[in-house]
Amino acid sequence: MIVGVLKENKQGEARVIMTPTGVSELCNCGHTVLVQKDAGVLAGFSNDEYVSAGAELRETMEEIYGESQLVAKVKELFPEEYDLIREDQIMLACFHPAANREETDVMLDKKLIGFAAEDTHRYGSPNCEVAGKLGAIMGTVCLTTMYGGSGKLVGGMAGAPGINAIVIGAGIVGKGATEILACLGAKITLMDVNVGILRHCGDIFPKNVHTAFSNQKNIADLLPTTDLVINCVKWPKHRTDHLITRDMLKLMQKGSVIVDISADVGGAIETYRPTSHDEPTYIIDGIVHYGVDNIPGAVPHTTSIAYAAVVLPHLLSIANNGVKEACRRDAYLRRSLVTYKGILTHAETALIQKRERISPEDVLGLSDCDNLDRI
Repeated sequence: MIVGVLKENKQGEARVIMTPTGVSELCNCGHTVLVQKDAGVLAGFSNDEYVSAGAELRETMEEIYGESQLVAKVKELFPEEYDLIREDQIMLACFHPAANREETDVMLDKKLIGFAAEDTHRYGSPNCEVAGKLGAIMGTVCLTTMYGGSGKLVGGMAGAPGINAIVIGAGIVGKGATEILACLGAKITLMDVNVGILRHCGDIFPKNVHTAFSNQKNIADLLPTTDLVINCVKWPKHRTDHLITRDMLKLMQKGSVIVDISADVGGAIETYRPTSHDEPTYIIDGIVHYGVDNIPGAVPHTTSIAYAAVVLPHLLSIANNGVKEACRRDAYLRRSLVTYKGILTHAETALIQKRERISPEDVLGLSDCDNLDRI
């Protein structure tokens, strides 16, 4: 199979979906790998390294789309790519289709076989861990007066206390954020709705981390003494309520910071809007908001190594076995199938966009495959 690796075209995005190591693995299996020139340069991987691993370089994304059977990239589709997609082409990327009806329309119209990489992770995405850790670091930076913050040092110093922080959500993102803040000496309240997870966190984190049930009342009670809020909850897209409303900002001290790592417009944080690495913050009612929606893109070398490693088995399976057999073997890959030759197969997208769907199992004619409950 001919596999194409695209250079990212999202502003501020420097990650790459495949490192030279992945190129070697695919080439060793007899596949051809085309890499767009400079795709990995910002992540620390030179063109020469890709060529040495067996890749062929191409100058443009037009060439990648034109020659490749399977195309891979980190971020979603952009309008300049729409007309380049070929019928029945296979693609793996972080499409986030439920939130993007236009993109979904294009995938259906072009009869793309599209896999949403964000749904393929059996053990959670490395991007989530990086986002949690780096989001916590950036939150502490935003507390400095350079960003309009309160001027507080995260861990304090002799005679001056450190900050109080809330981390909402104790999944991979929340644990990453908590780990960083705990090491820096903050006093943290880690919140979740699952008592089992809270018990586990109580065992693994130091004594400056306390746990509490996540609900609006408990959050509101903590806000007057909180310097930094980090939201790690991926809010269901059909909900119209919020964990932190604009009115609740009045409870917070001026110069306090909210970091919304989940980056959901209309999500858990009512006042969230997306920002970029170039202009990462904005201030509402005296509260600094950090809204970068691709936080891991700021540390592309570390993230690319980890992320490329976890998606490589999926790319290898598709290339080695074909789409149907790869999906039969792996329920996580199967659930990530968004569109198949003009048919919508993605459950969340169908729910949010109120569209009809056919399950991946039915559209692929699979009856003898594992399901998620048995994995």
